[in-house]
Amino acid sequence: MGPYPLLAINDPPTEPQIMSRRNNETILDILVLLPWWVSVIVSAVVYLLMAVVIPGMEFQGAVLNAATQTLPILAPWFALVFLLPAPISWFSRRKKRKRLDAQQDIDTIRELTWREFEQLVAEAYLRQGYDVEENAFAGADGGIDIRLVKDGQLHLVQCKQWRSQKVGVSVAREMYGILIAENANQVSIITSGLFTQEAKTFAANKPIDLIDGHALAQLIESVQHHRAPSFESAEPVNPFKIAPEFESCPQCGSSLVLRTAKKGSNAGGRFVGCSAFPKCRFTKPE
Repeated sequence: MGPYPLLAINDPPTEPQIMSRRNNETILDILVLLPWWVSVIVSAVVYLLMAVVIPGMEFQGAVLNAATQTLPILAPWFALVFLLPAPISWFSRRKKRKRLDAQQDIDTIRELTWREFEQLVAEAYLRQGYDVEENAFAGADGGIDIRLVKDGQLHLVQCKQWRSQKVGVSVAREMYGILIAENANQVSIITSGLFTQEAKTFAANKPIDLIDGHALAQLIESVQHHRAPSFESAEPVNPFKIAPEFESCPQCGSSLVLRTAKKGSNAGGRFVGCSAFPKCRFTKPE
C-alpha cells in the first residue's frame, strides 16, 4: 500500500472512517481529524494513567516517586486538553455532511474551493462504505489527494477543481505512474470540468477512471440523504464502473456511462447513455 500506511485507529465496522495525513502533525492535529469519540477515549486513558496507574507504581529514587504523586493533580487538566478536539471534530464532520447534502448540481459544485471540493469527494466515498484518508497537506495540484480502502483494495484519487480548463493526458500519465509505484488497484481522476480526448484515450483499458463534472454530480446526488436520484433509468452509481473506454457524448462532450432501462419495452436491457441526463438524452446500444 505504499510508504504511507493508514492510521491504526479504526471506526466501528459499521461506520467507515475518514482521516487526514499532514507532515509534522501533533497528536491533537490527528485527533481533530479523527471521529470525535476517539478524543474521548484518549482523554479517558490519559486521565486513568496519570491519576491511577502511574501513581500506583513503585519507582527507584525518591524524587521520581515524589513526582508521580503530583500526577493526580495534573490529570484533569491533561485529560481536558485531549478532550478539546472532540467538539471540533464533531462540528467539522457535520459541516462536511451538510455541504454534500446542500449540492444541487454541477454549478454549485464548481463554486466550491479546491479544498472544499476534495472534502466533498471524500464524503461521497465515505457514504459508499470506503475507509477514506485525505491528504490535507497537499496543495490544489498535489499528487494523491484521497486514498480509499475497501475489501482490501487500495484506490487512489486525484481531484481537479478546474472549471474551464480540460484535464489533459499528462495528469492521467502521472497518476498511472503513481498507481504502479503505490501498488494500488485503481486510480480515479475527478474534475468539475472535462477531460481531453487524449486523456480518455490513454485511460482506456487501464485501471484509471476519469470522472468529469456531470458524472461527479450524478455520484453526489446518488449518496445525498435528503433526496432520491433523479436519474430514473440509471444504475446506482459506482465511480469505478464509469467506463473510460467509451467515447465522450457526441452531443455535449460529457462522459458516457452504462445504464439499465427500468421502463418501457426494453426494461432490464442495458445501454450507453450520457452522464448529463436529463439535460442531455443521448443514448446508444451497449
